Amino acid sequence: MKKFRKVLDGLTTSSPGGTIGSPSCGSAAGTPTAAPTPKEIDVQETLVSENFQLCKTVRHGFPYQPTALAFDPVQKILAIGSRSGGVRILGRPGVDCYCQHESGAAVLQLQFLINEGALVTACADDTLHLWNLRQRRPAVLHSLKFNRERITFCHLPFQSKWLYVGTERGNTHIVNIESFILSGYVIMWNKAIELSTKTHPGPVVHLSDSPKDEGKLLIGFESGTIVQWDLRAKKADFRIYYDEAIHSVSWHHEGKQFMCSHSDGSLTLWNLRNTTRPFQVTFPHGKIQKDGRKESCKPILKVEYKTSRSSEPFVIFSGGLSYDKAGRRPTLTIMHGKAITVLEMDYPIVEFMVLCETPYNNEVQEPYAVVVLLEKDLIVVDLTQSNFPVFENPYPMDIHESPVTCTAYFADCPPDIIPILYSIGAKHKKTGYSQKEWPISGGTWTLGSHTYPEIIITGHADGSIKFWDASAITLQMLYKLKTSKVFEKPKPGEGRAAELVEEDPFAVQMVSWCPQSRIFCVVGISAHIILYRFSKYDANTQIVSLEVRLQCESEDVISPSENENNPCFSEQGSHSPQPHHQHPASPGNRTPEGIKDSIPCLKVKDRVVRVPPGYQSELVIQLLWVDGEPPQQITSLDINSAYGLLAFGNCNGVAVVDYLQKTILLCMSTLDLYGAADPYQRLTRSPRRNRQSTSEFCMRGLSNFYSDSKKRIRTSYQSLTELTDNQQSIDMERSKSPTSDHVNGHCTSPTSQPCSAGKPRVPMGPEGPRLTRRGPGRPPFRKAQSAACMEISLPVSHTEVGHASRRAMLQQLHGVTMYSHDEHHTTASYCWSERESRENSFSRSRSSSVSSIDRDTKEAVTTLQFGESYGRKSDALPTPCLWVGTSLGVVLLIPMSIPTDQEERMEEPVTIGPSGAVLMLKGSVLRFAFLDLVGALIQSPYEVWRDLNAPEDPDRPRRRKLVHFSPSSSQDACGDGHLAVVCSERQAKVFLMPSQSCLFVHNITESSFVLRADVVSVCNSVCLACFCANGHVMTLSLPSLRPLMDVNYLPLTDMRIARTFCFTNGGQALYLSSPTEIQRITYSQEMCDNLQEMLGELFTPIETPEAQNRGFLKGFFGGNAHTFDREELFGEAAAGKASRSLAQHIPGQGGVEGMKVAASGAVGELARARIALDERGQRLGELEERTALMMTSAETFSKHAHELMLKCKDKKWYQF
Repeated sequence: MKKFRKVLDGLTTSSPGGTIGSPSCGSAAGTPTAAPTPKEIDVQETLVSENFQLCKTVRHGFPYQPTALAFDPVQKILAIGSRSGGVRILGRPGVDCYCQHESGAAVLQLQFLINEGALVTACADDTLHLWNLRQRRPAVLHSLKFNRERITFCHLPFQSKWLYVGTERGNTHIVNIESFILSGYVIMWNKAIELSTKTHPGPVVHLSDSPKDEGKLLIGFESGTIVQWDLRAKKADFRIYYDEAIHSVSWHHEGKQFMCSHSDGSLTLWNLRNTTRPFQVTFPHGKIQKDGRKESCKPILKVEYKTSRSSEPFVIFSGGLSYDKAGRRPTLTIMHGKAITVLEMDYPIVEFMVLCETPYNNEVQEPYAVVVLLEKDLIVVDLTQSNFPVFENPYPMDIHESPVTCTAYFADCPPDIIPILYSIGAKHKKTGYSQKEWPISGGTWTLGSHTYPEIIITGHADGSIKFWDASAITLQMLYKLKTSKVFEKPKPGEGRAAELVEEDPFAVQMVSWCPQSRIFCVVGISAHIILYRFSKYDANTQIVSLEVRLQCESEDVISPSENENNPCFSEQGSHSPQPHHQHPASPGNRTPEGIKDSIPCLKVKDRVVRVPPGYQSELVIQLLWVDGEPPQQITSLDINSAYGLLAFGNCNGVAVVDYLQKTILLCMSTLDLYGAADPYQRLTRSPRRNRQSTSEFCMRGLSNFYSDSKKRIRTSYQSLTELTDNQQSIDMERSKSPTSDHVNGHCTSPTSQPCSAGKPRVPMGPEGPRLTRRGPGRPPFRKAQSAACMEISLPVSHTEVGHASRRAMLQQLHGVTMYSHDEHHTTASYCWSERESRENSFSRSRSSSVSSIDRDTKEAVTTLQFGESYGRKSDALPTPCLWVGTSLGVVLLIPMSIPTDQEERMEEPVTIGPSGAVLMLKGSVLRFAFLDLVGALIQSPYEVWRDLNAPEDPDRPRRRKLVHFSPSSSQDACGDGHLAVVCSERQAKVFLMPSQSCLFVHNITESSFVLRADVVSVCNSVCLACFCANGHVMTLSLPSLRPLMDVNYLPLTDMRIARTFCFTNGGQALYLSSPTEIQRITYSQEMCDNLQEMLGELFTPIETPEAQNRGFLKGFFGGNAHTFDREELFGEAAAGKASRSLAQHIPGQGGVEGMKVAASGAVGELARARIALDERGQRLGELEERTALMMTSAETFSKHAHELMLKCKDKKWYQF
């Protein structure tokens, strides 16, 4: 009976519909499978699908490829349009909104309906859109698509509902803003110019109404023709024909003069009294040469002519410099009286706009600032001070100061970390800014109730690290760290530095941060790791440097036509003769004596240096060149402050460093870690005659991927900044053949052994081929890519052909080829060849019973995790362990013995010995996490932060204070053991430790692969979040791995997103949506519900400033501007209807979305109640007005009746 009960217990633990099988047996995609559990585990899972919803929250950074600019002078909000159809609307800090046109067409022009809470956008697809800004998430109310003409310029007069639209044909149309319908009133180009004119005037480049008379419209044509059109009389008042092309026009506020900028670098001032010739012609930057002729100048693209009561007028323009001054940066020129100030910009000027005190164009403008939109920056210049200082920008517009190469996101940080980082970073802020408040101060924003400390870390190409405060969906720079200060500057004359000088040798590839202990680790592109400790005090320190020899031995590169089925591994004892190679001459390898060996890529400063408060470097670890081969990039890293250990791995093996004792504890190849537990049978290979340098082959393969015209493009992060998003073009580039035949690269694993006395041994085995250096056009970071060009094994499937090229591309971005291991699929060789098709790829079937590897493999260490676990099945108590995940889907456990006493820890060695424990998954291992037997996440142990540079206190000696989260401490009732969650590119598994039995399996995807995976806390529980290469974002419950959410978020991912996507706690994630912008998203329903509360309000009710009294004489002689009725001219009654074929009206979704939001839940009830209340109040107001009118009427009637009574009181009857 007892045996029968045990069988029933085993059956009840399996999921419905699941099959009971061994851990190595995968289930169908999307179906979690349970295996028998050795003990009853009762985990109450609280997460359900209703807890998840995916939506964008906020976008930070500078708008990528900006095209247009607009400002509302009353609401004081700024709008920026971009080439991809995005619109960013900015107000006071915290008010930051991103909108996107569905068409994706570039934004040509922006026009605010001043103080109306609306915005008009004109796009490159000849469509006008009206956006409603009176809601936290703006929406399109109307769209108008022009069918036969192309939009070139728009103008909306202040307090007008009629929009003037100029076109490429030279015509001017008029659109009703309220209905978004074209008026029948059209100003045709042939009527605007004289009939005697033989040439077309060109597109409309300017439209503006006269400040003196709103009934007069000034039309500027590209060819140099200017026409003032009388809207009432429907004829031209005057026409100006100028020889030079016009770029912009600006009125004097009195309406008697206007200024034009031209393509020859000149400014012309025109007086309306005499329009036959310009009143004044100036070349601001054109000097008179010796022969008496003017210098030829660049075009002045825009000019603004603004008046001031207290000083001379301002003339501000961009461009106009002489052509002969080569290398001059883009400039903004401010002419104020006789003073000319030239402001040089770091980037080309896209647009600028002068901010004035009044929205009325017929009043003294009183300019106080200039907003300058550059290609990669936004600056605001203070015009009220004579030296024209710039305002300090409160927005995070400098994320891209150096290209972003990696990101990290930490939610729910310790509350004291943000203030202390800010206090340290504030000491290094730039000075010289304007003392006045930031002028773009519109909107309202309040700190929401659902906020907690969040930090975003960005790594950059120049080796800098930036810490950002990301709390409450804002972003503010806290602290900047420059990792390049650890190294000596590379000098062009030095051998190894000469090869790195064109690249970015300090580029950040990976970061690891422990907020509790404040220990920070940086992995650089030159195969180096820097360990930082935080201190509030400056110090004199000498950086300790460790050099690690962790290098793969290069094997033959063999054609598949020769002995395809031979395994490709060499055992440690196999030695092959080294054949001769012919290499082009290069500085590094001309002679055998010049071969680089046992040297790092960079030189660490070997002197005592003064370090400021903040993060201070303590240890630098560098991988060495071996026999002319550069070190492979580091692919995985983990650090644990409680253990005092740091582990890292690459495609050759893994190393563990004791950073307290500054010694190397372990330096082994992945193959050596297996020991007797190697799941594969690896055989020796005889040497070949037709050997070829693997590195040379890889370089040739990579050169096809990068355009020869881009000599300085960065490989690992170049895609984040400059690569096109066109997936097809990238795949076509990669499909070019480096050789005429398929070539398979083979490489043995390194044979270095665990080292004693802190020094790794020299690897044994055949000498590897020398690295062939390329010329200046070589792709940089060549050392990172020697594995990326080898054969990539992919499952053969009709549905996966499209993913193959993308996968190889994405894996190349990570600097190492990741090989997937699938026990139930055939494998196909994939290499960069024109014969990449399925017909030419050879495949071999392999079942789970076959253990030999019959394909090229280079097993990379893809993830590492320290934690308290069970290294062996027989362990009774958890011990410190290192979990190692490889690109073949293998998980290895390495137990460690660490002295617990502080004195012993600093003197006694840490012992490490691989246990031989092996777990298997499909695909490259991405992530580890540990749960206790009640399903709670077990945090890694850490050391409480202590400032090592603080003054010594004899009463309180500084001792290490460790915080452990042992799996056995919080679950006495549940017994010993813990759950291990392992996620790979294809699969997720949950193992029970120490028995190592697989409890649950879930095949995440069959047609794609997982790029990022993390175990995160959501709604007081934990789940596994995954981001796939096909753009899907998924969440799985833990430990049962039930699918909770699967959203096709991105239709096609690119390398930038793949490289920078990261999850964090609280149901949040982020990625780099463009080279200059960070997009934050949430997959939590709770945060989606609270998002409206967290976002800022763009529109605030403000009284429109009253126009100044013009006075009797000005009103009498200044024209009849106030009597102009546009409705009478442009309305359907007077002008008729426009042709239906000219433009098509498209109703927007703004109203529908608003109704949907209002119709859901309690919020909808409140919204409906508020609307009903407003309507009721409006009716009551109307009723009150009618009542007051009736009372007034009754009083008037009573008064007249009383007067009539008094008049007739004394009259006789016969007098009537």
